[in-house]
Amino acid sequence: MTERLDQPRQQGLRLRPHYDPEAFGRLSEQIARFLGTARFLVYMTVFVAVWGLWNAFGPESLRFDPYPFIFLTLILSLQASYAAPLILLAQNRQDDRDRIQNELDRGAADRNQADVEYLTREIASLRIALGEVATRDYIRSEFQRLQEDLREEACPPRQGESC
Repeated sequence: MTERLDQPRQQGLRLRPHYDPEAFGRLSEQIARFLGTARFLVYMTVFVAVWGLWNAFGPESLRFDPYPFIFLTLILSLQASYAAPLILLAQNRQDDRDRIQNELDRGAADRNQADVEYLTREIASLRIALGEVATRDYIRSEFQRLQEDLREEACPPRQGESC
């Protein structure tokens, strides 16, 4: 570990060992991932079965854990006492990742909602603007009315005469 010049030196002896929490977290996730597999269950089943068969039916002089299998119980308890905190640590790390991902998703959803609202307002303003625009049929009817007015001015209708 390199010394930093912007921090005071630590006085005295450091009693706690230094470890990288991130590396320890990754290791715990790998172990927890392995403990949750069928392979682990098969390995553990084979281990317990071999242990039990060896100590129940093996040569009398080579049996190291007689029938109540106290040593096997101790080993399984020790394994469980380490497995539970490792699994909890892995779950906490996954919860942290999920929380961060949820915050990112929430931000993206908020931005998408703002975009949709903006586009909705733009479409509404375009519809209002289009409602004020003259259509082809309206212009055609106005031209026809103007033509009729011009004909009447150029040649006022008289009885029995045509222009």
